[in-house]
Amino acid sequence: MSHTIEIEHLSFAYPDGHQALKDITLHVGHGEKVALVGPNGAGKSTLLLHLNGILTGQGRVRVCGLELSKETLPRVRALVGLVFQLPDDQLFSPTVFDDVAFGPIYQGLSVAEVHQRVAEALQAVHMSEAAQRVSHHLSVGQKKRIAIATVLSMRPQILALDEPSSGLDPRARRDLIQLLSELPQTMLVSTHDMLMVRELFPRMVIMDQGQVVADGATQELLKDAALLEAHGLEPPP
Repeated sequence: MSHTIEIEHLSFAYPDGHQALKDITLHVGHGEKVALVGPNGAGKSTLLLHLNGILTGQGRVRVCGLELSKETLPRVRALVGLVFQLPDDQLFSPTVFDDVAFGPIYQGLSVAEVHQRVAEALQAVHMSEAAQRVSHHLSVGQKKRIAIATVLSMRPQILALDEPSSGLDPRARRDLIQLLSELPQTMLVSTHDMLMVRELFPRMVIMDQGQVVADGATQELLKDAALLEAHGLEPPP
């Protein structure tokens, strides 16, 4: 299997000295859907922010064969769709259309191509009818879908999502899981939602205190109650 994400010996400390990542090595194959789980402060979000160069630590990050560097950063950011935990961090334009069009416009695409990209992205998240709505008038579940559409309009190879199901009611959560199951991109998803992990992600990576402590088949790791308990996790009911 060719690797879409290659992280080798990655370490990162914040300016206050907190060591958030300690010698992380992680490979994700093309088309894989991988869950990142672990307690708060484990380094999951910090790791995601390294995939498109928002943070830069010591070590090596390769995305779709491209070494992450200042020179490759624009290309890598087009390949990695990063969706933040809070959709309001991602939505800031007057309408849904404008939010979803922002990336393609920034890429310098033609007006016709921008409209096509927006239409495709909104269709993929089942929100085509919302194009002219104001993003901040939408429900949390709808906002999360639009946040995903803002990165899908860039046609990424990889989706990196931070706590996508947090704050959702049961129906919106179910809709989101269905949506993520339909999308073909390679996914690396940080989550505390162990039910979603069991249902959607064949592979699970457990992080704690900035390190990968387990990496394997989700069904096998979920059977290891002692491992889960040691790292602040509970198996789904």
